[in-house]
Amino acid sequence: MFAYLKGAFTHKTPTSLVIEAGGVGYEVHISLNTYAKVESMDKGMLWVQFIVREDSQTLYGFAEKPEKELFIHLISVSGIGPNTARLILSGMTPDAVNEAILNEDDISFKRVKGVGPKTAKRLIVELKDKVERISIAGGGVIPTHSSNTTRQEALSALVALGFQRAQIQKAMNKASGALDEEADTEAWIKASLQQLTGQR
Repeated sequence: MFAYLKGAFTHKTPTSLVIEAGGVGYEVHISLNTYAKVESMDKGMLWVQFIVREDSQTLYGFAEKPEKELFIHLISVSGIGPNTARLILSGMTPDAVNEAILNEDDISFKRVKGVGPKTAKRLIVELKDKVERISIAGGGVIPTHSSNTTRQEALSALVALGFQRAQIQKAMNKASGALDEEADTEAWIKASLQQLTGQR
C-alpha cells in the first residue's frame, strides 16, 4: 500500500517518529538503527512497511531500503513478528544481521529479547539462501567495506576455488585486521587463504 513517506519529522523518539506528508501526520515505528540516521534531520524520506493485524494497523519505517527488505525477510520467519524484527534491527545493524546469517551465528540472534534458540536457528536456515542470492546478485544489502570491490573480487575467486561462502566470510573478517584499506585483490586472497588453510 505504502512504499515510502517524505516530509517533515515533527516528533521523534528512539522508537518512533511522526512524519507529516500531504498535511497528514503519520506515526511510524522505527529501529534504533534508523533513529541514529534521522536523529539530526528535520525532514526526509522513510521507506515504510504497512502491517495489518486484527487489532492494529501499524507503519514501520526505515532510513534505507535494504533495512526495509531485511525487515520483510525477518518477519517471514515463523516466530518473528514486527516488533521482534525491529528489536533485531535495533541491536544489530543490517550489515551485522546479514553477516550473522551467512556465518550461521545464532548466538548473536539469541541475545535479542524474544528470540530463543529454535527461532534463531530457524531464522538462519530460512534466510541464508536468500541473503546469499542477494550477495551474488550484488543487491546491496550485504556488508560494505571501504575496500569492498577488491574484497568482493577476492571472495568470488575463493568461491570459485571451492571454499564455502560462510568460511570465506569468517576468514576475511579475521584477515582484515592485517590489511589496510588499499589492499588489492591478491592481498585479500593470500591473507584469506592463510586463514582458510588454518581452519582446515
